[in-house]
Amino acid sequence: MAGSRLGNARGSTILVGVKIDLKPLRIGTIEIRLPVVLAALAGYSDHPYRLLCRQGGAMFCATEMMLDKSVLVGGKLQRQMLLKSDADRPLAGQLIGNEPGTMARAAGLLCRLGFDVVDLNFACPVHKALRRRRGGYFMRDPEAAVAIVRAVVAACDRPVTVKLRRSYEQADTANDAFWRMAEGAFDAGAAALCVHARSVEARYAGKADWDFLARVKEHFRDRTIVGSGDVLTPALALRLLAQTGVDGAAVARGALGNPWFFRQTADLAAGNEPYAPDLAAQRAVILRHFEHSCEVYGPVRGPKVMRKFGIKYARLHPHPKLVRTGFIGIRRPDQCRPLIDELYPESAPVPAGKE
Repeated sequence: MAGSRLGNARGSTILVGVKIDLKPLRIGTIEIRLPVVLAALAGYSDHPYRLLCRQGGAMFCATEMMLDKSVLVGGKLQRQMLLKSDADRPLAGQLIGNEPGTMARAAGLLCRLGFDVVDLNFACPVHKALRRRRGGYFMRDPEAAVAIVRAVVAACDRPVTVKLRRSYEQADTANDAFWRMAEGAFDAGAAALCVHARSVEARYAGKADWDFLARVKEHFRDRTIVGSGDVLTPALALRLLAQTGVDGAAVARGALGNPWFFRQTADLAAGNEPYAPDLAAQRAVILRHFEHSCEVYGPVRGPKVMRKFGIKYARLHPHPKLVRTGFIGIRRPDQCRPLIDELYPESAPVPAGKE
């Protein structure tokens, strides 16, 4: 069937009017009908934003990355990190740490609190995590990572998933550490791997190696593999699934400021034009986000949290530079709501400003 074309950064297209058969993503006994999921996003995939993504079509989400010790210590920070609701399921709680016993205790607590999946982060490339031998550091110590997986699986009565990168060093083309960690994780009882197709050294720079994802899925044909990296648009999410054969696509940066990403992906897969929220729809979502953030974080911190989200929402606004400049300029909590009303008015047109 002929149809309009949606281009993407990899030079390929998705045809509107042509349906794409998407298979459900399975993690243990959990079945996710739309195999495009919200990845853990430090500072962003909190409860208020996850709920908006759920309303925008996301069927599976992960929490922000949580330090195992912080999960166990209790207090206000723990309550905010662990906040969830019935509308926010199935949900993975993502842990980072470096000691099998502590990780296992934190994972056990997540199970008792009702999280559906426990996700272990061995991929974070941030210098602070690497310096403290957490996250992507383990791409240099596969045996230690597998020991953590084994301890966590023993402590959990629900699926455990593992987040990896293709290597630590960018120049490592053999990916020996990855293969040892992946094999060891599955042998230890992991239900799925999420593989970011860049090295730890590369962080988020350069092109993600989707050919590597295809090799991973070819090797683990009967295992669940979720691909990550360069899933910046709904068209690219579908392209990753088709090109690599992985079972699911994890969306990170592509979903920031666009909680409708998942609905748009489903639209494309059904052969339809993707939903494009008008200014009224954007206003409604941003106001819900603002109100919920103030409920969760309080009247002082809530608007500060919305400042960084507002900058991301700018991408869909008719005048993105005007929105970014407005949110960057916020200095006091009481400036946030008036700015939203100004930039996303109920009826009057937004001033064009200087782009």
